Amino acid sequence: MSDMTSAPRRRPLWGLFIAPVLLLIAAVAWSVFWFFAASQVDVQADAWRAREAKSGRVYDCARRSVAGFPFRLEVRCEDPSVSLFSQAVGTPLMTAKLGEILVVAQVYDPKRLIAEFKGPATISNGSDPASFAVNWQLGQASVYGLPVAPQRGALVFDAPTIDRIDGAARAPLARADHIELHGRLAEGAPTDHPVIEAALQIANGSIQGGHPLLAEPFNADIQTRVSGLSDFRPKPWPVRFREIQAAGGHIDIVQSRIQQGELLAVASGTLSLTASGNIDGELQMTVAGLDKVIPALGIDKMLDNGVPQSTLDRVAPGVKSQDLNNLFGALDRAIPGLGKVVKQNANAGVAAGINALGKEVVLEGRKARSFPLRISDGAVVLGPFKVAQIPPLF
Repeated sequence: MSDMTSAPRRRPLWGLFIAPVLLLIAAVAWSVFWFFAASQVDVQADAWRAREAKSGRVYDCARRSVAGFPFRLEVRCEDPSVSLFSQAVGTPLMTAKLGEILVVAQVYDPKRLIAEFKGPATISNGSDPASFAVNWQLGQASVYGLPVAPQRGALVFDAPTIDRIDGAARAPLARADHIELHGRLAEGAPTDHPVIEAALQIANGSIQGGHPLLAEPFNADIQTRVSGLSDFRPKPWPVRFREIQAAGGHIDIVQSRIQQGELLAVASGTLSLTASGNIDGELQMTVAGLDKVIPALGIDKMLDNGVPQSTLDRVAPGVKSQDLNNLFGALDRAIPGLGKVVKQNANAGVAAGINALGKEVVLEGRKARSFPLRISDGAVVLGPFKVAQIPPLF
């Protein structure tokens, strides 16, 4: 019997090429898909612009390009502009012009858009000859749910600045280190009575040209809920506010925290609008360091300009404004400067009066007072003192 050896069986070589071939086919298919999607950007963008124009939002772009292969779609728009129109107003309500917008969408998540803005930007109001110059170091936005029905969105700006331009004059209006605005659709739909929840965060913000308190840097964290809107269509602000008032809408201050130097305040409450366009409502305030802010309210300057009789009737019934002013004059004649000292010390008296309001509590480890801040037909009332008047919103 002879020994027989069998030759080893040779495997077919075509199996080695299956994986590379499949990978090549997938790459070609993905490339075809990406370039088809890129070719549809202009088509979809023009269709979206047409829909937005019917709602009064007109977008324009001087030059548009698409990049980002293979996993992203990057749409770059140079010299963009946005104009908001109202059906009742022929001229734009507002026009904004920017340097550049870059919109990025992941191919596998097309409902989420991320945008970056390049400044500076100019904003003009159709009814105001003045304009605003806006700039920032970094500006970004994200939106989920576009283009049919946006569900939530966010705006983030680092080092934003706003200047008011009136002819050749330019004046600073607002500054901040960082601002974030987040919003989401809580109820309804964009075209059918939406209810919006929004959160605003400001780091080292300041507003010039208004109340002296706002000119000092402050940090703010405010959460609100707005109801009474009929839709998202652009409208003049007076029309929008009148719409909210007619629908019985309101703004719920769900939670707010503001810190400015040694002053720390938290508040919550509900604000509404009267038929005359004035703000009405009440906020429950808890404040630490209130005595530090009283001088900025200008009580002593109020006395310099004459005490309103309505204020005296609330604080000191029976005392006449003219009698009080005559008293200050008599003090100055008897001892020069004494009347001024008394007026300036009025701040201390007001602080003592406000400290008697509400109840003593602890806020973030500090002694604080909790009390209501009433806004009655636009008048901001702190205890018996009217500290500000908010102009009508329509």
